[in-house]
Amino acid sequence: MRIAAVRNEDRDRGLGDRIRIADRWWSRLRGMIGHPEPRGGEGLLIRPCQGVHMQWMSYPLDVAFLDPDGRVVAAYHELRPWRFSKTHREATAALELPSGTLHATGTRVGDLLSWQESESAAA
Repeated sequence: MRIAAVRNEDRDRGLGDRIRIADRWWSRLRGMIGHPEPRGGEGLLIRPCQGVHMQWMSYPLDVAFLDPDGRVVAAYHELRPWRFSKTHREATAALELPSGTLHATGTRVGDLLSWQESESAAA
């Protein structure tokens, strides 16, 4: 499993250093379903992605949609189970994080996010 450290360059804040990367059909479809609620520093980067669903989830998530340059084009705070985001045509990725992460880091639409990928030792 590949993981990434994600950073908000505009706010000089880390969003997580254990962000799993979902870039295959099944991992994108499954997302966080069946996984325990992420703790601080954890999350999921889904790409490509223009919209997410929270079906079969038991906890809310913060979700940031990113354009090809890594700019936040939409942000959802505490998207609750059984809800859907809108479709964001300009997005190429979605970053799912523990609830409260976007607020705590000041992350908002227009911010530039970057990520550094690595291989997980537990792959």
